[in-house]
Amino acid sequence: MIRKEEVYRIGQLTKPHGIKGEVAFSFTDDIFDRTDECDYLICMMDGILVPFFIEEYRFKSDTVALIKFEGIDTAEQARRFTNIEVYYPTKYAEESDELSWSYFVGFHITDEHIGLLGEIEDVDESTINTLFIIRRPNGEELLVPAQEAFITDMNHKKRTITMNLPEGMVE
Repeated sequence: MIRKEEVYRIGQLTKPHGIKGEVAFSFTDDIFDRTDECDYLICMMDGILVPFFIEEYRFKSDTVALIKFEGIDTAEQARRFTNIEVYYPTKYAEESDELSWSYFVGFHITDEHIGLLGEIEDVDESTINTLFIIRRPNGEELLVPAQEAFITDMNHKKRTITMNLPEGMVE
């Protein structure tokens, strides 16, 4: 059984494409294309994480790929993948030289001076300065720059990041 802490979200299957079982995949991380180690994607099907092996894929744009899974050969079979969240195994992403910022969603952030800041809920890459969107233990939202210069330690297994943020940034 695949556990949620063993994967991270990389996108969503949106709708069937054509009649041969292809599905449009809107992705936020192209890790599935950058690594050769993993030949499957994990889909959230009825609350359960299920692996599906990739038969082939091709890019439609910078953020959309058309994916053909093994055993899915008709448009009717592909329809059950409409609006399905897609995940990638963290163990293969950790081996990659390039991690996307979305990989860190779910990590806990600690500041060296303040202590626990909270859990990364999302990543905002809409501006030149990427931001971690952190949910504080008290429920408040906190925005922290996702800059390597502030990161002093990282533990992939425990899914934690320690940062040394400039004074006044958290207040």
